[in-house]
Amino acid sequence: MANIASAKKAARQAVKRRALNGAQRSELRTAIKEVRKAIAAGDKAAARVVFQKSVSTIDSIADKKIMHKNTAARHKSRLSAAVKSMA
Repeated sequence: MANIASAKKAARQAVKRRALNGAQRSELRTAIKEVRKAIAAGDKAAARVVFQKSVSTIDSIADKKIMHKNTAARHKSRLSAAVKSMA
């Protein structure tokens, strides 16, 4: 346990940051799942709309450095390819 005031404060901030990062990571995973679900349903128009919303979420989370920018780019690329390859 921290004994110095600054260390106690840092520990409190870390708890808050961890909770916020976890919530945003969960939001990211949900956005990706929604696109995959739309693709599985077979509705290309709906998949495009959901994909656009998820791209915004992915970019936002990459900007906050919760996910590396290259990882975000890879997710967007693969989801985009999946949406484009729909019949």
